[in-house]
Amino acid sequence: MATQYWVDDFFVDLSRNQVTHNGQSQTLAPKALAVLTHLARNQGKVVSQDQLLSEVWRNRIVSPNTLQRCIAQLRKALGDDGKVQVFIKTHAKQGYSLECDVRWHEEVEVTKPASNQPSSASQPKVDRGRIVDSANGSGRLRTGLVVIAVVVLVILASGYRYLTAEHSSPLLVTEVRALTATDDKEFDATYSPDGQHFVFHRYLDKFCVNKLWAKDVSTQRESQLTTDWGAYGSHSFSKDGNRLAFMATKACSEPLTQTSCYDLVALDFNEALESPQQPQVLLQCKNSEIRKPIWIGNNAIALMQRHAQRWKLISYSLSEGSSTDLHVMSEGNLVDFTYSQKDELFAVISIHVDGQHYIEMLRPDGRILSRHQIEYPQGVSRFNKFFPSFDPLNRQLVFSTGKQLFTLSYEGEVARIDMPLADNMARPAFHPNGKKLLMIRGPYDSDIVRLSLSEAAGLSRSESTSTYASFERSNLGEDSAVFQPGGELVAFLSDRSGGTQLWVSDGNGPQQLTNFEVDTYVRGITWAADGNSLLVNANDVLMQVFLDATQRTFPTQSPVAVLFHWDSQNNVALILTRIAGMLRLAEADLSTRQIQQLSDKIILWALRSEDGELIYKDHTDRFWRPGPVEDRPIHALDRQGGESKSFVIDGNSIYAINDDNQLWSYDLNTDTFEVIGEFGPEVDNLTDINRDQLLMTVQVSAKKEVVELTLAD
Repeated sequence: MATQYWVDDFFVDLSRNQVTHNGQSQTLAPKALAVLTHLARNQGKVVSQDQLLSEVWRNRIVSPNTLQRCIAQLRKALGDDGKVQVFIKTHAKQGYSLECDVRWHEEVEVTKPASNQPSSASQPKVDRGRIVDSANGSGRLRTGLVVIAVVVLVILASGYRYLTAEHSSPLLVTEVRALTATDDKEFDATYSPDGQHFVFHRYLDKFCVNKLWAKDVSTQRESQLTTDWGAYGSHSFSKDGNRLAFMATKACSEPLTQTSCYDLVALDFNEALESPQQPQVLLQCKNSEIRKPIWIGNNAIALMQRHAQRWKLISYSLSEGSSTDLHVMSEGNLVDFTYSQKDELFAVISIHVDGQHYIEMLRPDGRILSRHQIEYPQGVSRFNKFFPSFDPLNRQLVFSTGKQLFTLSYEGEVARIDMPLADNMARPAFHPNGKKLLMIRGPYDSDIVRLSLSEAAGLSRSESTSTYASFERSNLGEDSAVFQPGGELVAFLSDRSGGTQLWVSDGNGPQQLTNFEVDTYVRGITWAADGNSLLVNANDVLMQVFLDATQRTFPTQSPVAVLFHWDSQNNVALILTRIAGMLRLAEADLSTRQIQQLSDKIILWALRSEDGELIYKDHTDRFWRPGPVEDRPIHALDRQGGESKSFVIDGNSIYAINDDNQLWSYDLNTDTFEVIGEFGPEVDNLTDINRDQLLMTVQVSAKKEVVELTLAD
């Protein structure tokens, strides 16, 4: 099959993913060129959308919008116009056709190139990462050979091995079995490089700290690896398997950028197998946040580092004690990354200034090899957190959205793995041989409890709220309960029907109002003032849901990360929105679709009081209110917010539960702080207060265990 052809006077080189015109070359996405090639092979004929989708995206589920974006890219590259349509013509409700001459490479006489065909001397060559034109002259053949040699050397020296890797193939899971079975919680599991052990975090409720453990896959012997430090986040082995790096925490006197200090630490894995070790601190908590260490060499560790709200990818040298930037975005933001030690290749997920997610493949020195927009299938939220893992045997990554597994190609194509999961499973991590992968499985069971403030005041820390009957419960999660204004209903989120849905209940039986797709990401529900509908943030889109289950969608200029409050009378929502990848506190006018940014701080929660005063809590657990010149902190509430916990406002008083499980109130008018009562540790969150009644989420159980999935050959 020819890999080079002409479309009018545009030279298409599929081997380079390039289109050249008048000596100027531009690189296009492989799928866009595949669309052009299929149209070229049917030159002058109308090709339907279905035919193009099935031909170019074989065995993959993509939306028609994906094809439309490819057509737009091709028209831009060919200098075409969507209205005039000189080259690619749209046939309404039929498809597309290529309306120009097409000449395939084998049809062109090589010894006598056409006048508009680039000769060997005018073909682009690589020069220090730039595309330039070769000079004309008698040494054309020699120049062509030099170009070929340079390209080959660059490919070999630049880590382009992934280009020749096996193409991605469907994955089939044949067995799922539990590897840990305790009353504690196990999570963040990875195999050792030799596959003999897997390492995981274990949260011991009775000691209230995470420890790092290892388990021998053949003998089933477990070994505690760490002593006093709490281990958090993912961990990574050095390539030789001798050292293990991870994030750990200890008491911080005055953390500057977060509520806890997380240091980069490491330990000798073989020594820790014999007896628990005290980790060695490699990089201490300072003025920026770091996370997700991945060993990229025996003396270097890659990390994500955040200043303000922008993340970047860095390499920290252990021998030099200094860091080097690998990937920095002047606009947009880095979301996640992973690394293949086998192929010495980074995969970086980022949000660009256009609001779209991209996958970029990088060399260990940070040089970008490719960049492609991620094509999410319908029903998958672009902003649902996922953590991709390299598939060692195929040119792809794998990630989970909870109850579904997906593959992600290096070209940004997402495809479902045909195995819906009965339970929530997260964070796939492959065995070195590529035939197995670890995941974390475990349902979360929480109930909704309704109490009066007087009942809450009579509780003590030693008493369990389980002595009070649950307002709503199942054997899965119930959360985010809010009172109906002027009514008897309580709206809440529940997983009881197999996925997160919106429900209402008067205490005598619940009613399901929504039927969202599996793994829908819901962040925020709030009632209208008249109590006849609710505003819901589902998969980053605001949706009004009425009590008769009818719905109305409110498009916004940028995606909604969290919904805090809805002024239904003025149709204005208080939200966290993503602007070029950055989370910003804003108000969205749902009638005009306009968004007004309110703050550039890192905000965890925000509400308005009855008087309309904006109150918010930042990532350092400090409360803020408007001042005459700038926002000012509410010092009486320092350390009262509770890490990762929300707060509620009733009238002009703030209510919340702190990390000591104390329920407190603060009157904004009188600046009066009061501790109302104390709860047990099973109380997760306070979700609403209506005069003298409160709603809370109470944890019943939170099982997490390591499971192993076996893949078919």
